[in-house]
Amino acid sequence: MSPLGTEEQQVLEAVKEAVPTLRRNGMETEKQRWLLEENIELLEKAGVFRAAVPERFGGLDLPLAEQAEILQTIARGCGSTGWVSMVWLSSTWIVSLYPDRAQEEVFAGGSVRVSGGFTPSGTLTPVEGGYRLSGSWRFNTGVPGAQWNIHAAVAEHPDGTHEELFALVPAEDITIADDWDVFGAAGTGSATSTVKDVFVPAHRVVDASVYEAATGDRWNAEAKGRNYNLLSYIVATCAPVYLGIADSALELFAERVAGKPITYTNWTDQREHPYTQVTVGRAANQIAACEALSRDWLRVIQERADRGERLTVEEKATIRGQVGYVVEATKDAVQMLFDISSASTIVRSNHFQRAFRDISALSLHGLLAPTGSLEAHGRVLLGLEPGTDYL
Repeated sequence: MSPLGTEEQQVLEAVKEAVPTLRRNGMETEKQRWLLEENIELLEKAGVFRAAVPERFGGLDLPLAEQAEILQTIARGCGSTGWVSMVWLSSTWIVSLYPDRAQEEVFAGGSVRVSGGFTPSGTLTPVEGGYRLSGSWRFNTGVPGAQWNIHAAVAEHPDGTHEELFALVPAEDITIADDWDVFGAAGTGSATSTVKDVFVPAHRVVDASVYEAATGDRWNAEAKGRNYNLLSYIVATCAPVYLGIADSALELFAERVAGKPITYTNWTDQREHPYTQVTVGRAANQIAACEALSRDWLRVIQERADRGERLTVEEKATIRGQVGYVVEATKDAVQMLFDISSASTIVRSNHFQRAFRDISALSLHGLLAPTGSLEAHGRVLLGLEPGTDYL
């Protein structure tokens, strides 16, 4: 990773300073099933929501590795806040692939929060000047605090053909259900969003081809350094959240275990028990190994983008497989620490149990679940086709 510029370093330092507040707000964030306004204001003030906005609109336009470092730091404070921030940043980057007119509308303020429902559960009907959009999207993370939302939908054209398109809609055109009530990642506000017969102008609708990286017929094909492969970029921004939650769990365990006896034994300080020492060492090294893996794929993605080249199928499968492994390994590291924790760990005011539940819940995400990701990677390693279009 190259050294951070002054402004980028200021963002990261401000986020680091916010970590204790984000952690302290975790319990209340869970109760209201959405981020506390203080969390959003802290990150807004830090400049986080400018990170993926192009420089020409007053954004920071940070490279992927720097976005990842910021997201990992946020997740150290609060897994839900980290996950929402990831969605807002990655969806903001997606908007940079839209026509200039749409970018001018979305990026007018230089800082923006964009969410997205990427399951094509809506319909787009072609009309003069654009489309009429209707549909509902479940698990729409961050939509309660977003200013714009990207909706995947299927359009039926007059000739009978169908096409998956992505419509960009302002928040005021969206209805949000009160249906997010879960045991982990509870503060992400991943509610169902609904749009009913809303007009979307043509410049705010793109097809899947615009998501192809680096070259080809896209609005900003000549822009080197930020034309990442869509799926590789998405999973590479997700991984830091798991790493941040695992970092937090390790830190919290170490803080809490000091001087704590092991109940019903003669051990007066759990730190002195060899099994505790081995388990902490194993968990710490597992997390560190995942961080080393992440540095490698961040380098590969950025080098390809800087040269204006596409990732190979092998590289894309490797990135997805390694991210799947990170999801599995960080969850296992937190589980190890949980398994040697005292019973009082389950008290809701204990920050560790929230990290445990957050990473458990997020490990079930369909795109990131280890089994599918490792399968695609393993198939390519064995000389087979990846068996999925989601690379």
